[in-house]
Amino acid sequence: MRPLTDGTELLVGRDSELSRLVGWIREVAAGRGRAVLVDGEPGIGKSALVRSACAAATDAGCQVFWGAGDELGQALPLLPLLDALEITPATRDPRRDAVYQLLGGGAVAGKGADLAAAAAEQLIALVDQLCQDGPAVLVVDELQWADSTTVAVWSRLARLVRQLPLLLIGVLRPVPRRDDLRSLFRIVRPAERLRLGRLAEPAVLELVAALAGGKPGARLEELAAGAAGNPLYLTELVDALTRSSCLEVDPAGIAELTGAATPDSLPEAIADRLGFLTEPARAVLRTAALLGVGFSVADLVTVTNSSLAELLPALDEARAAGVLVAAGDDLQFRHPLIRTALYDEMPTAVRVAWHQSAAWALAEASAPVERVARQLLPMVSTTDTRVPVPDWAVKWLLKVAMPLIGQAPVVAVALLRRAVRDAPLDDAVTGALACRLADAYYRVGNVAQAERIACRALDRVRDPDVRVDLHTTVVQSRGTAGRAAESLPALNEALNQPGLQARHRARLLVLIARIRRVLGEVDSAGRAASAALAELGAAEDRWATGWALHVLSQCAMTRGEWAAALPLFERAMAVVRGDPTLIELTLLLRINQSVTFGALDRYADALTAAGQARELADRTGSVARLTQVQSAIGQLLLGAGRWDDALAEVDVVPDDHKDPGVVCCDHGVAAIIHFHRDETAAARRHLDVAALHSERAGDEVVESLVRARSLAFEHAGAPERALAVLTAVPAGEDAGEERLGDAVRLAMTIGDVRTAAEIEARARAIAAESAVPHRRALALYCRGLLERDGTMLLRAADGYADAGRPLSQAKALEAAALAFAEARTEDRGSARAAFTHAIDLYAELDAQWDVARLRALFRALGIRRGPKVKHRQATHGWDSLTPTEGRIAALVVEGLSNPQIAARLYLSPRTVGTHVSHILTKLGVHSRIDIAREAARHQSASG
Repeated sequence: MRPLTDGTELLVGRDSELSRLVGWIREVAAGRGRAVLVDGEPGIGKSALVRSACAAATDAGCQVFWGAGDELGQALPLLPLLDALEITPATRDPRRDAVYQLLGGGAVAGKGADLAAAAAEQLIALVDQLCQDGPAVLVVDELQWADSTTVAVWSRLARLVRQLPLLLIGVLRPVPRRDDLRSLFRIVRPAERLRLGRLAEPAVLELVAALAGGKPGARLEELAAGAAGNPLYLTELVDALTRSSCLEVDPAGIAELTGAATPDSLPEAIADRLGFLTEPARAVLRTAALLGVGFSVADLVTVTNSSLAELLPALDEARAAGVLVAAGDDLQFRHPLIRTALYDEMPTAVRVAWHQSAAWALAEASAPVERVARQLLPMVSTTDTRVPVPDWAVKWLLKVAMPLIGQAPVVAVALLRRAVRDAPLDDAVTGALACRLADAYYRVGNVAQAERIACRALDRVRDPDVRVDLHTTVVQSRGTAGRAAESLPALNEALNQPGLQARHRARLLVLIARIRRVLGEVDSAGRAASAALAELGAAEDRWATGWALHVLSQCAMTRGEWAAALPLFERAMAVVRGDPTLIELTLLLRINQSVTFGALDRYADALTAAGQARELADRTGSVARLTQVQSAIGQLLLGAGRWDDALAEVDVVPDDHKDPGVVCCDHGVAAIIHFHRDETAAARRHLDVAALHSERAGDEVVESLVRARSLAFEHAGAPERALAVLTAVPAGEDAGEERLGDAVRLAMTIGDVRTAAEIEARARAIAAESAVPHRRALALYCRGLLERDGTMLLRAADGYADAGRPLSQAKALEAAALAFAEARTEDRGSARAAFTHAIDLYAELDAQWDVARLRALFRALGIRRGPKVKHRQATHGWDSLTPTEGRIAALVVEGLSNPQIAARLYLSPRTVGTHVSHILTKLGVHSRIDIAREAARHQSASG
């Protein structure tokens, strides 16, 4: 643990609050974590309280990590956590190095990469690993100034504290109170919030007596009463009186005032303290104030262009005056308000000039990107728009634009926008800056502005590399808005421009191919992609080659040529492998490869590919692709009959991080499972959530949601309406194969033979010349239903068994049993056998609605004999754990962390965290230690 200060602070009147914090520290030392919020006005003693508790935590053997938000740095991501966990350029711990490599410039950010999100995932994993070293206390002070990514990580950790020996403490002021900060108060229980009010009169007098060295006299009591119970004000007031020799303690121990010069406010009291410093010391402190509340001495040496020996007298004076305190190897202002007083006394124009000078010095010293950007931000936030961007800063921006956009796109927008404004209109540098600015706007989601800037730049930029990049941004922006086709005329015109090299033509053709594919013009898309590859010939362009192969693989998938798509994936991934600028494409290829394996009934391969995509998305911060791959995994697990695992995957990523279509798909998957398990209320909750997002999903057909809505009507005893939901998609749409089978079943249930026959013809066409087991099984199933042929339905069940699709297999067996039972030549033995097998399959899925429905149906037919079906009756306790949860619980008992369990089981840490949360809830316990205790109790009880 780094030392928090170099001195002790008086803590008076906070016994109750300190007792609660110390009690929570004892609990975390015993393995039970929790999240706590401490709030109150500036100077009220929040930090002093938490520091006192942290001293107790150290004594209890806990690791303590402390970071603080900073008003100057709130636009830059994760700075408080980086500081708390000591992630610096000097990092030598490999666990910390991964984070620094992302945010410290060691990673190249291609379009689509979100370095801050990737680093956030690494930070959460790091905290998990650190907690394996021993119980930990993680404090984020001045949380109201923290960036949104830090707040999001704090929120994630707050949801994980039950799984970790972690006391997570957030310290903040009542204002400003942003929406993301308000959400923390919904996550943290009221019993775990500490609001510090003003000190009561007895505590005020006790504090003044301790500070003054004697019981306060009448006049000092009167002055103390004017401090409104604020400990910082009281401290500064008494110190000011002492410095001015207005305070004496008589032989009776009474502290009396001997003069009248007293500060009238807290700012005035702080100004009085600073007024006792020499001018050289104040000059050094003003420069330090530019760097923030906490600062590196090395950075101070850099920006002052002084040696450490030259700075030491001023720093020693500031420490002796109680202005600065030590913070590990660095220094910090004793209180943020002291730093604010120094910072605000500088005129704005002077302050901006000093920030620019500091930025230049740090850039020359090759300081990390975020430190330089932090000094440049005041230049663009000032109301004086006449302040230009220096030439050196323009060159620096061009050099670091891509990593800066990946790490802090909002900051990149602010800096690049001012640089573009100040650069000459016909300057080639301006075109490059505008290109990066359009990228940054696209990254922050302002696609309209990204498109406008890119289009304006296209009118004046002549460099073909920059022009192609600008066309790419325009296509992406318009595609996001559903207007991709508008770019086709400009792209075709660009192809005919003189002076283009083959790689430029290839890239333009790739953009055309991608647009044609989005428009559903599969043949045109394929021709354009093939033309791009032909343009390249033997030339190497990984971007153009990879994207062209990607389009060709999509075309094959659309045509249902799944086997033909597989070698295209392999070729494309061989091209893009290892290129950090092509992460987005790599993810798309892996996700589509997973979908293709699933369509070919190769579930093991599909889940392996999806797992690789998930690991890459997690590591590189591609949240959009992470949500897509999680959704794909959920669908695969649904089809494979691993329903408990599917439900866990649906919960892994919060809905507010997902595309509306993905939200609908995930909740559709969950609703299907809950309906089959006769958990109707849960299923309808998922349908309600999906309904909130379905309008935003547009015309997209979400197969799982369509099936779930149909099941809702089946549950309500309305098969006609259930069928109408399944057949609502126009005939030209590529309906899901599961949906076709259910549609034929429902049509035959209500006697609509014509509809059943039409759908059966479609299923037959899909299966024609296909070697995929589930497609052949589908054709047999539909035809068997139409002809009420039990033998054909048994063949369909065998085909679904070969495909690894247990729900479809059970449906085919159910239909076969019914066909045998209702045949003219009644075959009760075959009916009973098929019925028994179907019941077994439904029971293995825990599909209690199907089990009950099937039993009732066959009782009505006089077939009463069947197996005694076992299913999970328990909803709480050890017996309620799913097989996956049982394996994870065993590894928790072994002492493995979530990342270690994830590596052992080939899951993601997020998924493991979701399972551990479910385990804790089912066992009714509060920590991983409690899981081990429950495991021992269960083992003892079972002999």
